[in-house]
Amino acid sequence: MYNAFTVGIEEEYMVMDPVTRELRSHEQKIVEHAHKVIRDQVKAEFHQAVVEVGTRVCNNIHDAREDVALLRKTIAQIAGDLGFSIGASGTHPFSHWQQQLITDNPRYFEIVNEMQDAARSNLIFGLHVHVGMESRDMALHIANSVRYFLPHIFALSTNSPFWEGRNTGFKSFRTKVFDKFPRTGIPDYFSSIEEYDRYIQLLVKTNCIDNAKKVWWDLRVHPFFNTVEFRICDVPLTLDDTITIAGLFQAVCAKIYKLRMQNLNFIIYNRALVNENKWRASRYGIEGNLIDFGKEMEVNARALIFELLDFIDDVVDDLGSREILSATARILENGTGADRQLKVYQDTQDLVAVTDFIQQQFLANC
Repeated sequence: MYNAFTVGIEEEYMVMDPVTRELRSHEQKIVEHAHKVIRDQVKAEFHQAVVEVGTRVCNNIHDAREDVALLRKTIAQIAGDLGFSIGASGTHPFSHWQQQLITDNPRYFEIVNEMQDAARSNLIFGLHVHVGMESRDMALHIANSVRYFLPHIFALSTNSPFWEGRNTGFKSFRTKVFDKFPRTGIPDYFSSIEEYDRYIQLLVKTNCIDNAKKVWWDLRVHPFFNTVEFRICDVPLTLDDTITIAGLFQAVCAKIYKLRMQNLNFIIYNRALVNENKWRASRYGIEGNLIDFGKEMEVNARALIFELLDFIDDVVDDLGSREILSATARILENGTGADRQLKVYQDTQDLVAVTDFIQQQFLANC
């Protein structure tokens, strides 16, 4: 029943100097060497201190875990051989964007020309999860419904409490940095895939964008493939966190699909309301309250995440992801990446120690 719900995962990693722990340009050497091993599963990103990797299209979440583990180990090994270190955090604890070089690529220069410092300062690291769909029509239906759950799962991924040497007070400051870009955040509701495509066509026609990939929402129907792409999350510290979050996205898609097959729909909430929860998740992670719009009241974030686990419970066995999703409880108990970074800082008052912790966690359980 859920064969269409394949998984693809993209992660963005920090390239650092092992002595200073500052972000450092690798002059695409890591990408060049990695191409020989993992071919097109690695690519350069906007800033030269970033490496992006992507899995194959995986039939299930277990295959995705093997792929991400291989990618993390491969990049860490190549980076180490070249004299760099690697970590996964939504922002670097103390490096400044003004010192970072832009990758020599006409596409990136066009973005800088248009967006100026909004682009130059976009020194952030995200997780993208693609979930396969049987059609773009179904992808849009599912995207409309799962918008409600974006803040819940995003809260679990929060992993960027520091920015340019400061404790920002946010569990995910990465989202605040990215908010400077146009066409970001929670998407609107679209009544049909035709309406969605007309919207994209209008943006292209009026020179707002030159291609549909410049719509950078937290969730989008992919312009070319039958997938829903989740883009809201910080890149997690560890492999286990990444796979748990990807599994949750896959399961919530499968649940909405199951309801549709039973002629049932999940209630569609207004974008502005979902945004309230997204702001709370970015500020407090799993430590605060989210709004239960059905009850019209604040509810502890952890309690709502447990409700989400109950909601998807009847699809996880068919997906084969029960064991992996059981790790959600571990995140709720031990804290998100942001909570763990903050604990190190609380104990040491040293952002270098935080950066070392990020690097140490990169290959945990790979």
